[in-house]
Amino acid sequence: MDAFTKLAGVVAPIDRINIDTDQIIPAVHLKSIERKGFEDALFSSWRYNDDGSENPDFVLNKAPYRNANVLVAGPNFGCGSSREHAPWALRDYGIKCIISTSFADIFYNNCFKNGVLPLVLPPEQVREIMDKAESDPGTELNVDLVSQRVWDESEELSISFDIDAARKDALVNGLDDIGLTLRMEQDISDFESKHGL
Repeated sequence: MDAFTKLAGVVAPIDRINIDTDQIIPAVHLKSIERKGFEDALFSSWRYNDDGSENPDFVLNKAPYRNANVLVAGPNFGCGSSREHAPWALRDYGIKCIISTSFADIFYNNCFKNGVLPLVLPPEQVREIMDKAESDPGTELNVDLVSQRVWDESEELSISFDIDAARKDALVNGLDDIGLTLRMEQDISDFESKHGL
């Protein structure tokens, strides 16, 4: 898994609540478990018209947001089914950080296991970021996981955030569940030797 320490990039606003995993990646695209190649499926029912052409009204199809790697959205992001393809699709598109007031638990956990930072902020701060991204398309945010801070270029917007220390450690070091287990490889070997395993 790629490490996440700092990120700087355009923030795209999706001012909707309860964005579920079927909207993030519709079930029709769940045909592979390769963990890559899902970027075109991200928000496909919103990004594309029935004829396959781009929907010009969807935020990620607008020039200032097309290369966004930070997403700000309404509460309860990632609700619905537990498909791990949802964070895969976000990551493959280039979205490495999602900012919201709340996330569905399984989606939240899956993000950390796949190198995506789901950042929970208070409603007034999420609203501030949303409003800035909408009123000033192309607004860039800096997200520093090490110092636990988010800010814009002008530093008019500067926000500190809390995060679970174990989750932070795993992301900063690029460790998924397997990587975390391998970190204790010597302890495991010692245990096995001691118990004749």
